[in-house]
Amino acid sequence: MWKISHKDFMEEEIDGIDRRLLGELQRDAGQNLEEIGAAVGLSRNAVWRRVRRLEEVGVIRGRVALLDGDRLGLGLSVFIQVRTNRHEPDWLDRFAKAMRETPEILGAYRMSGDLDYLIRARVRDMAAYDRLYQRLIRRVELADVSASFVMEELKDTNALPLFQG
Repeated sequence: MWKISHKDFMEEEIDGIDRRLLGELQRDAGQNLEEIGAAVGLSRNAVWRRVRRLEEVGVIRGRVALLDGDRLGLGLSVFIQVRTNRHEPDWLDRFAKAMRETPEILGAYRMSGDLDYLIRARVRDMAAYDRLYQRLIRRVELADVSASFVMEELKDTNALPLFQG
């Protein structure tokens, strides 16, 4: 069993039923409680109680629809590698704010090693990437920026590996 803790809750355990329930929600959060219950062997009410508890302790952070970027005209995925010479708190705050406020940016990560930040973005085309790049360098000082464009997407998922040891 996995143990979870939350500042407002005592440590709790995630059991096999919770993992199966989370797996079902990761597969399709649009299922109704009866469908989830049938898949994990619980009643509708038991599913509702467990989902509510998992939301309250922060294991379930939200539920979203996964959209197809290509069908929405966002056909270019890009990974942007950033190096900076600036590490002051006000620069970090401006950088983090720019990441949060830029809708094309899907993920931004502070990295170990030679690279300072890795940014994952989705844009329409190369011209849209250039506009994104220009907006970023106007907002925050960056020492070195390079980009790698996705040629083929082999796997892209938000599903966590719930049954790993």
